[in-house]
Amino acid sequence: MTAIFVEVTATRGSAPRDAGTAMKVSPDSIDGTIGGGALEHQAIAHARKMLANGRLEDTQTVPLGPGLGQCCGGAVSLRYTTSPRPLDAATPLPLPNVQSDTPLWLWGAGHVGRAVVAACPPRAFAITWIDSARDRFPAEIPPHVTATPTADMPRLAAHAPQNAHHLIFTYSHDIDLALCAALLKRGAESVGLIGSDTKKSRFSRRLRDMGLDPSGIICPIGDKSLGKLPTQIAHGALISLIARTQTKASA
Repeated sequence: MTAIFVEVTATRGSAPRDAGTAMKVSPDSIDGTIGGGALEHQAIAHARKMLANGRLEDTQTVPLGPGLGQCCGGAVSLRYTTSPRPLDAATPLPLPNVQSDTPLWLWGAGHVGRAVVAACPPRAFAITWIDSARDRFPAEIPPHVTATPTADMPRLAAHAPQNAHHLIFTYSHDIDLALCAALLKRGAESVGLIGSDTKKSRFSRRLRDMGLDPSGIICPIGDKSLGKLPTQIAHGALISLIARTQTKASA
């Protein structure tokens, strides 16, 4: 047995991916995604434990609430199996080849962060890519991207250039919230946050409790009509940022 397929079989309420989504987990690699964050981290760990123990099948229903530190507020049912499941095809989507030196800071080197880096035209932004550990980045970083590992992402955010756009998609909702707070205090050209309407509502309430105005935060990022695949989220987010940059340049 070399891999476990983890499939979302049902969802209740707000969830990061729909039923039918699957990922392939082997001892040293991952293919596909069931939505990232704490849910995916826990599912990967469980699948690898099954591989180590020779277990072939299992099911779980996971609440996406305080226990996982996620704000989706729903629940996801998972099936673990050695039977191959169809994985999402990561088809690149075209973007206009624009040129700008506007800073774009990406917070998180997971599936969506990697999709944004892969999809962004090389000269569209001056990209700084941040995560908490160097080993979370892919082995090869494009030459137009500066990879910046830091143990304290919110502290770095407090020193970001105020003309930078920010896209936040870390593995932790607590870090996401702390980044939003730091960037609202610091000032930014724009702040985009991956998530759901439920996450936006809960973050807005908590940020207001801190005395901050969350109205400028764009959440969820991307374009819902395109879908929930990382490539689709990345495409929608970049189209919006490129349009915003071009509008400002022509003003």
